[in-house]
Amino acid sequence: MSSTPDTASHHGPWWKDLTPTHWFVFAMACLAWLFDCLDQQLFLLARNGAMKSLLPAGADVKLYGGYATTIFVAGWATGGLFFGAIGDRIGRARTLTFAVLMYSVCTGLSAFSTGWADFAFYRFVTGLGVGGVFGLAVALVADSLPERSRTGALGTLQALSAVGNITAGSIAIMFGLMEGTRIPAGMSWKYMFLIGALPAFLCVFIQLRLKEPEKWVRARAAGRISGAKFGSYVSLFGEARWRKPALLGMLLCIAGVVGLWGVGFFSPELVGDVIERSLKRDGVPADQISKAKTIWTGVNMIVQNLGAFFGMLAFTQAAQRFGRRPVFAFGYVAAFVATVGYFQFFNSKADIWMSFVMGFCQLGLFAGFAIYLPELFPIRLRSTGTSFCYNVGRFIAASGPFTLGKLQAALAVTATSALGAGATDAAKAAAKLGAFRSAACYLSAIFLVGLVAIFFMRETKGQPLPED
Repeated sequence: MSSTPDTASHHGPWWKDLTPTHWFVFAMACLAWLFDCLDQQLFLLARNGAMKSLLPAGADVKLYGGYATTIFVAGWATGGLFFGAIGDRIGRARTLTFAVLMYSVCTGLSAFSTGWADFAFYRFVTGLGVGGVFGLAVALVADSLPERSRTGALGTLQALSAVGNITAGSIAIMFGLMEGTRIPAGMSWKYMFLIGALPAFLCVFIQLRLKEPEKWVRARAAGRISGAKFGSYVSLFGEARWRKPALLGMLLCIAGVVGLWGVGFFSPELVGDVIERSLKRDGVPADQISKAKTIWTGVNMIVQNLGAFFGMLAFTQAAQRFGRRPVFAFGYVAAFVATVGYFQFFNSKADIWMSFVMGFCQLGLFAGFAIYLPELFPIRLRSTGTSFCYNVGRFIAASGPFTLGKLQAALAVTATSALGAGATDAAKAAAKLGAFRSAACYLSAIFLVGLVAIFFMRETKGQPLPED
């Protein structure tokens, strides 16, 4: 059984033939992923404040922030593997609803953490739910919408995730302005988690109306008769035709995910340090610096994700026109150059445009994941294979923040030792910031792994979805 090739680029806009039912499925998948990304970004923005509040005085905030991110990403990877297989077995819609419920509840519970340990636990369980959403949402859209709409819809679904990210930045700015007046100083992170949980929780009640794709229902019924294995990792790796794209797709995603979560999403730390140095140099009172840092990290997040939104739309259009493989190849080179440039040359508020460029290049790749991964696997393994590629690499990606923290700490020791015993606090701070920049640039080489992986993968532009 085969599907008709995608011909959206030849028959008008991809949304032209969508029915109200198609729009409802697309909207629910987009909202699930949008709120998923909102919660991810709120964690990144609240991470520094949470660590300062929950850790004892003198603890290394960046190091423990890296640990918390590692735990979150490990939960993400675990949830992706588990829920991806469950989605193929019992249905994309019902599994998606449960995953959204899990991450929304535990995001809210994060606000009530009393120490680092329970905060880390909530982040792990949140990661379980977060990890399940992408593969399920992508498979749901791929199997529910007309073939000619698939590429445009999946690219747009990923692009709309930037709306969740931008909303997170706006929330951070709002609470930054309120901190010290309506919100106790240093406590804005709690309110971010509470606000982030609410819309996702409400989304669950709407998603209860979702029905499983007819294509999947028919295939599942036929599979019960034929004995075909749905959501089976034995089938995924037992057959060479699915094993090869699974392993190569995993490498493709490792490059993008490690580059983003291990490097790119630590831009708030760089921006915060640069802004803090600038404000101290300008003589701004110490009690106003925390608020200004919160506001500017929010601005940075908004600018970075505006770039991401346009980058993902651009990738979608380019993939339709030129094919998946050449656009991925160009995208990985661009992501590497943009990331190194950002961490080397971001030095003031005037350089905030660099966040747009890095977001455009780094996150543009993720539209490619949404488009390309479901084109590699049959319906009985579509959620499983997509989730495997996108999430199993997160076990490796989970080491990214940890590695960045350790590498930065080691480079900082070397840099500060070279200053000598008489070095000022400002000089030591500058040395530590320089070490952070260098560590981020070294880790950016991971993007080149994606360039190698795509060389061995097949082109899927204009091809039918693979089926047994």
